[in-house]
Amino acid sequence: MAAHIRGRAARMKKIALISLGCAKNLVDSEVMLGVLKKAGFGFAARPEDADVVVVNTCGFIRPAREEAERTLRGVVRLKRKDPRKRIVAAGCYVERDRPSLEQRFPEVDAWTGVRAFDSIDRIVGGKTVPEPARTFLYSEASPRLVSTPGTWAYVKVSEGCSRRCGFCSIPLIKGPYVSRSMASVVREVERLASLGVKEIDLISHDTTAFGRDRGLRHGLTKLLERLVRVDGIEWLRFLYGYPEGLSDPLLEIMAEPKICRYLDLPFQHADPAILKAMKRGLAGGRALRLLDRVRKRLPGVAVRTSLIVGFPGEDRRAFGSLLRFVREARFDHLGVFCYSPEKGTEAFRLPDTVPSPEKEARRRELLEAQAPISLAANRSHAGRVLEVLVESARGPHGSTLIGRTRFQAPEVDGLVRVSVPRGRGPCVTPLIRAEIISAGAYDLRGRMVS
Repeated sequence: MAAHIRGRAARMKKIALISLGCAKNLVDSEVMLGVLKKAGFGFAARPEDADVVVVNTCGFIRPAREEAERTLRGVVRLKRKDPRKRIVAAGCYVERDRPSLEQRFPEVDAWTGVRAFDSIDRIVGGKTVPEPARTFLYSEASPRLVSTPGTWAYVKVSEGCSRRCGFCSIPLIKGPYVSRSMASVVREVERLASLGVKEIDLISHDTTAFGRDRGLRHGLTKLLERLVRVDGIEWLRFLYGYPEGLSDPLLEIMAEPKICRYLDLPFQHADPAILKAMKRGLAGGRALRLLDRVRKRLPGVAVRTSLIVGFPGEDRRAFGSLLRFVREARFDHLGVFCYSPEKGTEAFRLPDTVPSPEKEARRRELLEAQAPISLAANRSHAGRVLEVLVESARGPHGSTLIGRTRFQAPEVDGLVRVSVPRGRGPCVTPLIRAEIISAGAYDLRGRMVS
């Protein structure tokens, strides 16, 4: 995803920032934009029109690295046409493999990993900035230009991860888990509410662990108890929670009206042997019992998960266990990734036994099994009147509104396309009511009601 912010003509050079990867990367990019704006830089909507192009890379898995390399090659081509253009490469991939990148992209003028985002103005200005010892974690005092639609925003509550999943490079890139203070998060949410934001999406690499490094028990629960009292915020959602982190107090606070009945729980696999090699818990049977418990406590809850196919040792029997799990668990939303060997992880030492074409075939098979499940879940809403958070308007005179329901997280789930009755005029409120008239496996269609 590319985040480009257009600004007024600046007294200094114009910057184009390309943000790749996840929502957590996007927040770092938004902070960099805030730092640059505070320093007096202007912004260009397109890299072609910029004096300096900043690429915030992702290095989590091979496809993300390939995307970063394609992006850098494209920016390098622009520099060859205009040698005055400067390139700054930043972020996870730089942190992970800077020497190799420097060798392959000598045209890049400056490199910085994940530790000096708040010094991007000096880096862009050509100054040498010592890399701090720890990964950068912003606070409510950090300048930030929110680039998401004005109705919702991400709030990153921590950085890094202290778990040691066998396949994951995040601890190697970002270091151990570090939480923001609860007061810092609350103050940022209060500020966003004052700007008209209606939905807050709490994000981190392990949101259910919030506060644990500070000695806080049930930290996420206590944070949500504070945030439901913030005036102006209508929806609260937390993304990427470990299944083992679903405590009874957390499920209890999720019954609060402001908190979306939505859970993002990456199970990763279902076969016991594969999960053991992954250093993950909750094999298929235990995971199904957890989902049953959650659905009884929170009727109507939507559940998203992420799964990995092609992990070393995943034979057809193990994949069959995963396929059965998908059919039995009946997730509302599903993301499937092909295993990518990552240097420095425990799994990197294991032979990559599943060929790439077979990994892709298994990924498609899981998604094909999921499609009718998602379709049935979406069709269950037909005829219902649902609250929809509007993100944009399309068509003549804004005749179609694009938004999401409480059971659709931004950027990863589907959308609702809502038709506006003729003569009604432009939508003036971000939260509307819509009757759902049709559903696909991904998106919904509805019509606006009073």
